[in-house]
Amino acid sequence: MFNWAEEWHMSFAGCGFRSMYYVGALSCILERVPQLVHGASTFGGASSGCLVAAALAVGIPIEKLCFMILITAKEARKHNLGVFHPTFSLLRVVQRSLLEMLPEDAHLRATGRLCVSLTQLNDGRNVLVSEFASREDKTGVCFAGSNRYMDGALSNNMPLFEHRNTITLSPFSGESDICPTEGTFNFFEAHYGNVSIQVNTGNVHRVCTAFLPPRLEVSPCPEVLGLKLVEFKSD
Repeated sequence: MFNWAEEWHMSFAGCGFRSMYYVGALSCILERVPQLVHGASTFGGASSGCLVAAALAVGIPIEKLCFMILITAKEARKHNLGVFHPTFSLLRVVQRSLLEMLPEDAHLRATGRLCVSLTQLNDGRNVLVSEFASREDKTGVCFAGSNRYMDGALSNNMPLFEHRNTITLSPFSGESDICPTEGTFNFFEAHYGNVSIQVNTGNVHRVCTAFLPPRLEVSPCPEVLGLKLVEFKSD
C-alpha cells in the first residue's frame, strides 16, 4: 500500500517517441489521483523520459508536452529513415521546441526537483544532474548537449530507481509500476538500465516505433491500452 505520509519520486524511462505513452498515463493519473503527481518531490528521467520529467518539474501543462512530441514526430516522419536520416537532428528540433515552452525561471524551478540521467563519454559511467545554471543549460543537460556526456539511457534508463518510494513508469510491458500489460504470461524479460522489458511481440513493436514514429492516429484511453497501476490508497 502506498504511504502518502512519506516522500516519493517519479521516474520516466527513456523511450524515444514512445514518450507519448506518458501523456496518456499522466492524463489518467491527473484525473483520478492528481496528488500523485502534484505531491512528488522529485521527477527523474533519461533521454526522452527527462523531457517528461522536466515538464512536470517546471509546471508545463500536459497538453503542451503532447503538442511538442507530436511536432517532433511530424518532423521525423518527413524523412524516410526517420531519426536515422543524416539531415534530421532530433536534438535540434527538441531543444528548439523546449526553449519555446520553458518559463524564464525554468532552471530555478527545476533545481532540486528534476533529476537527469547522463552518461559520461570518457568512461561510460552514469551521472545524475539536478542543478541547472540557466534555462539554456537545462535544455542542454536534458539532451546531453555537451561534448562530455551522451544519452543517459545507456547507463541508467530509470534514475532514482534505487530510492525508496520511487514510482517507475515505462511504455514497455514489464515490471515497472506503471506500464502496458500483455494478455499472455511472459517467461522471459530483459533488463536494460534498470528497466524491465518483457520479451514479447508487443514490445518489439513498441521498440521499433520508439525510433520510427507511426502516422498520427487517435489512441484509446489509457485503461484500454492496458495501463498497469500500482495501488494507491490513503491510510
